[in-house]
Amino acid sequence: MLRLLKPLVRLLLRKGMPYGAFADLAKRVYVDTARDEFAIEGRKQTTSRVSILTGLSRKEVSRVSALPDPDDQGASDRYNRAARVISGWVRDQRFANELGDPALLPLEGDEQLSFSQLVKIYSGDVPVRALLDELQRIGAVEADGKGNVRLLARAYVPGGGDADKLAILGMDVADLVSTIDHNMQCEADDLFFQRKVSYDNMPLDPDRELRKLAAERAQTLLEELDHWMSARDRDASPGVEGRGRMRASLGVYYYEEELPEETTDDTAKDKEEPS
Repeated sequence: MLRLLKPLVRLLLRKGMPYGAFADLAKRVYVDTARDEFAIEGRKQTTSRVSILTGLSRKEVSRVSALPDPDDQGASDRYNRAARVISGWVRDQRFANELGDPALLPLEGDEQLSFSQLVKIYSGDVPVRALLDELQRIGAVEADGKGNVRLLARAYVPGGGDADKLAILGMDVADLVSTIDHNMQCEADDLFFQRKVSYDNMPLDPDRELRKLAAERAQTLLEELDHWMSARDRDASPGVEGRGRMRASLGVYYYEEELPEETTDDTAKDKEEPS
């Protein structure tokens, strides 16, 4: 838990969230999770049982339950809508040029597919101008001054807005932790894929060669999977049949840090001991 919390607390301190605010959020999650997921079958979950499960007093359970719900829905919606539009532009051949690349699109138009039609197909009733402004703000598209829009980036990466980036933190880290939680509980034949490759004695990479290679390979993989998944998603492909509904994601991340050139005796000893 210390290893998990340290980078999170570093980020929270940098963004000005004091311990008290974090503690109330943590208590709220404890209470909500105990109430929603740890009830005894056939019996209503009580404040007393939530208190026993969480270690909080009944008074504190009631206080935390009465706190207003935090809401980052606006940031999450912007992320999801913009990401869907860019993804559709990249993979939907109706919006491609003769080389198969994302085409230069007129902002409006009836005779040929336009940016407005792209937004309507992949983002519903969101105002076209609002989405265009967002994609321009982060440098994902540009307008050529002649009523056309050009795609510059093949993925949606929020710009300087902290709210949008923190929304991704909440979604992506939650998915990773939930994946590990699933793998700790499930049978061997029901594991979710979760792997990484890591080395800790590489020379510094002034040309960022590894970072560029990782980005290129990962982007290619994600675009291939996006094409496969969109053909099976009822929103992107309304004719898809089948029972039930599920959400599936595959996330890729890259990380690096500079280490001391010489390790201490304690570090060397730790590396020799089996994990």
